[in-house]
Amino acid sequence: MSRINTPATIDAAPAASRPLLENVKKSLGSAPNLFRIVSNSPAALEGYLGLSGALSKGALDAATRERIALAVAQINGCDYCLAAHTYLGKNVAKLTGAEILQNRRGGSSDARADAAVRFAVDVVNARGAVPAASVEAVKAAGYSDAEIVEIVAHVALNTLTNYVNEALGTEVDFPAADSLAA
Repeated sequence: MSRINTPATIDAAPAASRPLLENVKKSLGSAPNLFRIVSNSPAALEGYLGLSGALSKGALDAATRERIALAVAQINGCDYCLAAHTYLGKNVAKLTGAEILQNRRGGSSDARADAAVRFAVDVVNARGAVPAASVEAVKAAGYSDAEIVEIVAHVALNTLTNYVNEALGTEVDFPAADSLAA
């Protein structure tokens, strides 16, 4: 059970959040618990959706974005995000189960994507203070300056949702992700 109110329906959310939740429902087919719990603050919901929407139009493809989300969720121990991004990785980005596991372990079977995921992992682990060698490695894999900025932005976006879900105990409403073998 969540530690704060998760509006049971869109109509139970604050009035200013309802149109935003309706847009989420149109896009995803429902308004998952993450969005409904964040809707307690219309400003936070608008900010999250704004950054998420802007980044979805960026240079990184959906598969790379999901790979980053999986790696970040694993490091941050967010069961909600692991479940959500495992589902989205399989059903939207068309990642294989083996690839999802590799992403959660901080890499990828695709050489170029591997560099992005490893850089994202470095950003999380170093809390942003990555060594120059980390930036050089992602550049050497062919990522542009814009793409590198977007990788960092995706780390921040996913860290936000990880922290919201972990701090507030958001009830998982996606199929649970398998745990990683030790």
